[in-house]
Amino acid sequence: MLFTSTRNKDLSVKFSQAVRDCIPDEGGVFVPSAIEDLRRWTYYINEKTSFSSIAGSLTSALIKDEYSPIICETIATNAFPFEPKVRQLDTGLFVMELYHGYTGYHKDFGVSYLCSYLEYTLQLSGGKAIFLDYTDGGLGVLLAKVLRGKKNLKAVAVYKKGSVRGLEEQDLVWNGGNLYPIEMEGTEEEIKAAVAKVFEDRAFVSQHNLTVANTTNVCRLLGQIFLFPYAFAQIKNKTDSGIYYALDAGNYGTLIAGLYSWKFALPLNGFLVPSTPALTADGAGNPVVLDSIVGLDERGKANPVIPANIERLESFFGKNALMMRNFVYPSEISEKMREKAAKELFMKYGFFADEATARAYACIKEQDSDLADEDNAFVLMAYNHPSLSADYCRHVLGEAPEMPENIKDATRIFELNRPVAKDSDQLKKIIESLE
Repeated sequence: MLFTSTRNKDLSVKFSQAVRDCIPDEGGVFVPSAIEDLRRWTYYINEKTSFSSIAGSLTSALIKDEYSPIICETIATNAFPFEPKVRQLDTGLFVMELYHGYTGYHKDFGVSYLCSYLEYTLQLSGGKAIFLDYTDGGLGVLLAKVLRGKKNLKAVAVYKKGSVRGLEEQDLVWNGGNLYPIEMEGTEEEIKAAVAKVFEDRAFVSQHNLTVANTTNVCRLLGQIFLFPYAFAQIKNKTDSGIYYALDAGNYGTLIAGLYSWKFALPLNGFLVPSTPALTADGAGNPVVLDSIVGLDERGKANPVIPANIERLESFFGKNALMMRNFVYPSEISEKMREKAAKELFMKYGFFADEATARAYACIKEQDSDLADEDNAFVLMAYNHPSLSADYCRHVLGEAPEMPENIKDATRIFELNRPVAKDSDQLKKIIESLE
């Protein structure tokens, strides 16, 4: 599978280069330039097909020109000792729980796959790589867990002072581990700017094989693509109708992953998402990407610290507004609608929903009248464990779910007790020390 840039369609690179380079020189983000038709493969998967098996088969199909099927299976098997859970709540309503990984966040899937891919392919090529990422805590503890025992990967996780949590001493670089956590003073925006400044030095990035673990990295997105064929396999024998996925917007990584799944010829009918300032609906209800008002050649370069999936969305649909209108259904969701949706999920199905999941379910309720005549099936994507939003659940529902022990461990405050980094130059010195 080859990749190009959202800012330069003449660029064509292999998957391995897109993963390691992360940001094209032109300042856009990598997107697939050609996608395999896997229609026949979807006929053979069913509810007995494991998530890691789907991930391994897809990895092999998509990058078979670079790595053997055995390597691809190894990458997937080691990436996913866990899998999503798909449950049927009602006739035509399913929920896909994405919080049964290491930390209770849906990012566990993409990050675990990215790290497994890099570890095994770097082992073959003899190289090393370093992640440099801003984290509010969740990504840092996840990297610590996923990088445990890895030989070819290290990570520098940059925290706002006082936000470090869930770490264990064994995972820290100065104790022989692979994670270098560092705190910085300032606002989130200021800290992200310091991290982004490191990536502006392209020679330094190349010299130290720097990359990111957020969805700017196209490999992280590939790990999320697997979610959709797995959901299809779980429900294909339970519905003869069209399938719609309802999901919160987030940074649009999951939405673009779902659209790539459709390009692989996975049967699905569309995506229901809440409106945001980036993606909304016009007066006729048609989806509009507001960034498109400004041409790509008039924008600044993509920031590796802030995923540019809305730019990938623009690239996916191009000038084809009709196709976008038939696949993406944004709805304006108020707080009242969100709370009503959360209460309905709890009262009817005993399902705890956080704010994001409640917004996604509200989109189903908002669009249901338009789509009900077709007797469709809806898959509600629940990103994060609801115990992480216990205060919200108690406020809206009067009670909250119990927090699993692995999530308790991942959310405990960790006192770093080390000097803070002051600027991007100090971040560079830390990276150099890892060589």
